[in-house]
Amino acid sequence: MTTSSHTTPAPDNAPVEASSPSPLQDRRAHLAPPARDWLDRALDEAADPTAVRGSLPAWELRIAEAGRRCGPAYADTARVLLLHAARPAPADLTRLYHRGTADERRAVLLALPDLVPGPNALPLVEDALRTNDPRLLAAAVGPYAARHLEPHLWRHAVLKCLFTGVPVAHVAQLAARALGDGELARMLADFAAERTAAGRPVPEDLPHVLALTEPGPPPHSTDDRDPHRKES
Repeated sequence: MTTSSHTTPAPDNAPVEASSPSPLQDRRAHLAPPARDWLDRALDEAADPTAVRGSLPAWELRIAEAGRRCGPAYADTARVLLLHAARPAPADLTRLYHRGTADERRAVLLALPDLVPGPNALPLVEDALRTNDPRLLAAAVGPYAARHLEPHLWRHAVLKCLFTGVPVAHVAQLAARALGDGELARMLADFAAERTAAGRPVPEDLPHVLALTEPGPPPHSTDDRDPHRKES
């Protein structure tokens, strides 16, 4: 079996943007041998469209097992690798998202940039943005949202991150999309004023995002990254 043939997605502790094989195979290599062997077998099975278990494609059951087999530190990586190997249609991703656990929903969101080239999966992103689950929100504001979410909803997604305490480092292409965005600046200023008037602290990320809305070249920042480089 040649594991390097599998398309690899972002691992749990690396930027979502980085979907090249090398860093992801590096992360897979840190799995304990039994978990790595299980994942390799599961990836081969997921890549076989004829593999079924009962009434479900085999990859769906493997995704359900991933947390137990690979442990919480590598569960995102394993699930997204399985999705990349299976390459399910948008309808299958939608079914998994709505029937799955929060962890499985997060995996779907993390896999979207590689699996869905157009905006067809935006309803899944919009659903995640209506929740208050920080891990789902962090996955929802990744590269897929940066590519396809329209400005009004994207601005509200940024504010939702600030409101719920999700670090804005999770917002893909934050500097590029915020640059010169006067409406986002107004919304941020209003939000800060409301918090201050209520005697509540202004989120520490807010001044950083507000600075990004200034016209001109975006300020250099080590925070403007896609963030799944830390376990969340």
